[in-house]
Amino acid sequence: MQITEDIENLADWHPLTHYMKEIDLLQKIIWEMRTVKAAEDHQLFYNLYNQLSSIEKRFERKENQLFPYLEKRGWDGPSRNMWSFHDNLRDQFCLLRKYYEAREFAKLDENIHYLLNGINNLMAVEQTVLFPNALNTLEEQDWKEMQTGEEEIGWMPNCGPEKSVKYIHPSQDNTARDLSFAPKESHHFDEGYMTVEQVNLLFRTIPIDLTYVDENDKVIFYNLGEDRVFARSAGIIGREVKFCHPPKSVGTVLKILEEFRKGSKNEASFWINFKGRTVYIRYFAVRDQHKNYKGVVEMSQDITEIKDIKGEKRLLEWN
Repeated sequence: MQITEDIENLADWHPLTHYMKEIDLLQKIIWEMRTVKAAEDHQLFYNLYNQLSSIEKRFERKENQLFPYLEKRGWDGPSRNMWSFHDNLRDQFCLLRKYYEAREFAKLDENIHYLLNGINNLMAVEQTVLFPNALNTLEEQDWKEMQTGEEEIGWMPNCGPEKSVKYIHPSQDNTARDLSFAPKESHHFDEGYMTVEQVNLLFRTIPIDLTYVDENDKVIFYNLGEDRVFARSAGIIGREVKFCHPPKSVGTVLKILEEFRKGSKNEASFWINFKGRTVYIRYFAVRDQHKNYKGVVEMSQDITEIKDIKGEKRLLEWN
């Protein structure tokens, strides 16, 4: 089949080249896993399992790189269907890990073939449907743009380009893009495009109190959520941060700022009981791309319900 030959002869930088390298690696791991039993050599089994679980990088690249470009060209089938294959395999990985942690090696041997067969079936669909159609659907510029973003996610071991391309952070990427989805008044932020209104709505919606103090120790921003833990008002904008805390805690705040400014620390965390609630308070040093100190972000969150979470909740249970 000509399309298969086309894929096999692609340049080293091409995303499909890396996918095909990963297929070779996956086939080797799967063959080895079929020849070992967890009940007889559980350490070797677990080592192979961990190698196989690096397939998550492959899933993430498909979901965040390949599928979006296919959607732009009018093919959303992989996003609607193949993503569910990934999730089914993720569930099987999770189940097998639980068996291993519980030392139920017989159950591992009984169930591993479901995972291995599932991965084999997925690779077959990729090679006969996904990749050939993607090669016919996408243009070379699509692949080149896709390739520059894959560095951020990564590949399975030894399956990336021999010479990694220079990664360009989105904030420095001035490539002309189709922005038909964005209002004309949108601004280019590091990871996307938003209007000032959308940014304000985002800050009002997130369930975390944020306060930004600049490198001169002046408060320059806070978000105005509906359920703030600590009250804030416009009067603090431009105020020195040492005057924004009670005397008993201002010494701690100044110590944090001093260590952040020196570069010896980057984060400080506290949790307190406040009005019958458990509040988690974190400070993070803000630094530019050259590691220069640009201030500190204070984040406060009511975690009263969060800290009691146990197990999993995967179903929507609205009343």
